[in-house]
Amino acid sequence: MSSLGIYNWLTEPWQFVFMQHAFEAIIIVGLVCGIVGAFVVLRGMAFVGDAFAHAVFPGIVIAFLLGSSIFIGALVAAAVVSLGIGILSQSERLHEDTAIGVMFAGAFALGIALISSTNSYARDLTSFLLGNILGVSRSDLLLTAAIAVVVLGVLAIFRREMVLITFDRTLATSLGVRLWRYDQLFLILLALAIVTALQTVGNILVLAMLITPAATARLVADRLPALLALSAGIGVLSGVSGLYLSYYWNVASGAAVVLVATAIFFIVWSAVQVRQPILRWRHSAGVSAVTEEQASLSQP
Repeated sequence: MSSLGIYNWLTEPWQFVFMQHAFEAIIIVGLVCGIVGAFVVLRGMAFVGDAFAHAVFPGIVIAFLLGSSIFIGALVAAAVVSLGIGILSQSERLHEDTAIGVMFAGAFALGIALISSTNSYARDLTSFLLGNILGVSRSDLLLTAAIAVVVLGVLAIFRREMVLITFDRTLATSLGVRLWRYDQLFLILLALAIVTALQTVGNILVLAMLITPAATARLVADRLPALLALSAGIGVLSGVSGLYLSYYWNVASGAAVVLVATAIFFIVWSAVQVRQPILRWRHSAGVSAVTEEQASLSQP
């Protein structure tokens, strides 16, 4: 393919306004989910992310039935679920994961019950579960950008506390950091990140945008700044590449985005598996060479 052909291939989707909105939205989603997802992976909270993605479902359905913005519905549902988890987890007899499971199952069932009462049940359910990034409007895009600014801004302001509660909760407590307060704050940020991704990849696949780029970055990054940057970059790359695949191969955009992210993960994972034995062999060979050299020098 000539350079002109490549240029035309890359620019053709951008001729359409709906594709421009889709690309802009997926870049924002990839960035936000990549950064928030890094903390989710480090804290081992994948189940929490999955629960939140399903727990906001009734808010989306109610907003849809009322003819309101699904973003607003999801935000309200996320706030209610976050508060409910916080209250239930304060019980001495309930662990946080138990409270999350109760809220997740009940809320998702409520959403299914509500959407099943509509005449267009199958079509609406598919749209909610699989996303509709090509239907992102200008107002949706602006709201997504606003939520992204809030999430990233709060993480930047409270980065010290977030790092402490992620890596050393005992040290955080000794320094006067109120764990419950910042745990709740992180849950809210996680819920907001999920809300930004709902229309792009849908309720089912949103967990992949949170976890897969961050898990990929975790394979190769040892320092937090590198992990955050790499996770965000992989999220954006997966989103943009997935949209191109969706446009030219006529497949569901949300699924294409997640498949690209998954493919990148397995490529990196395979490279790491190949590289580790080589590094161990080089290290052992180097140690053996040094030992032999020392032995030869010690001989009279």
